[in-house]
Amino acid sequence: MSDREQRRFDGLLAIDKPIGVTSHDVVLEVRRRLHSPGAGHLGTLDPGASGLLVVAMGAATRAIPVWQGGEKTYEGRVRFGLVTSTQDLAGEIVEQHSCETLTAEAVSRESGRFVGDLDQVPPMVSALKVGGERLHRLARRGITVERVARRIRVRSWEWQEWALPEASFRVCCSGGTYVRTLAHDLGAVLGCGATLVALRRTRSEPFDLGHSVTLADLERLAIAEVLGRGGIPLDQALEVLPRVVLDERAAHEVGVGGRPQVEPAGAAIGAGPRSVVLCDTAGRALALGELCQSEDGGIRACPHVVFPWAVRSGGRGSGPETPGREIPSGVIVAAPDA
Repeated sequence: MSDREQRRFDGLLAIDKPIGVTSHDVVLEVRRRLHSPGAGHLGTLDPGASGLLVVAMGAATRAIPVWQGGEKTYEGRVRFGLVTSTQDLAGEIVEQHSCETLTAEAVSRESGRFVGDLDQVPPMVSALKVGGERLHRLARRGITVERVARRIRVRSWEWQEWALPEASFRVCCSGGTYVRTLAHDLGAVLGCGATLVALRRTRSEPFDLGHSVTLADLERLAIAEVLGRGGIPLDQALEVLPRVVLDERAAHEVGVGGRPQVEPAGAAIGAGPRSVVLCDTAGRALALGELCQSEDGGIRACPHVVFPWAVRSGGRGSGPETPGREIPSGVIVAAPDA
């Protein structure tokens, strides 16, 4: 991989985040070390948690919503009989209760109530925004505000080891689930309280820790080696979406903001602005978009994000080739350093 290619990597980087640093800290290191000023992560991991943090680089930042909805897998440990202000050990202890009568059977039985589709109220100490301000900043000022419950899904909650008042577990859940809130709410149902004492994310569908790098790797390895160990090129990362192949004429039309007629190849119609990958005959992703029914009964490719290497000049709706500017019909150009 040439130096030029390294500095223009478009794709994802899987990082094994250590305990004690924020997700934003990790992103700053990626920006600095890999020369990717617009890099951003796919989903926050609390400072007290470790494990998989996926960072988007280059044009992949425009495709982040594609991967955010994937199921997450966590391994963690809960301490029963303890309630804190943050629902983990980072906060102040607000309640302590005896767990002498607590049994593994009771924990397993009651945790089953939290498997399936649930409405979860996010914790005050979180990165969510209310009224334009992050909740954790309000919490630091002693302000508590009402939070709207969010729909989540817990596919499974399995208990692995018992050493009461602590127990370790594995949970598979939808994106946006607060595992420390699951532990807190379970403790409330049990009547003794519970606090999350350790958490590690092992998978963020479809990515896992088996193909990742550490922060230490970022410092000690050459850029090419970092990308070789933890990098996921954009074309590969977008394999989670159906692909529609464009011939040369259709590819040019997409590159100038047009909506060419295509064969859907089994892809859903009207599934959303980032529901299909529009690619060339060689398989390279040119744009993200959706398939729309046209008035004449045909199916048209409607690009929403056009990658910079696909932008064309001349022809219908000709637009600028400069990345970062809009081309006709409101289509976004995903700059390589977005």
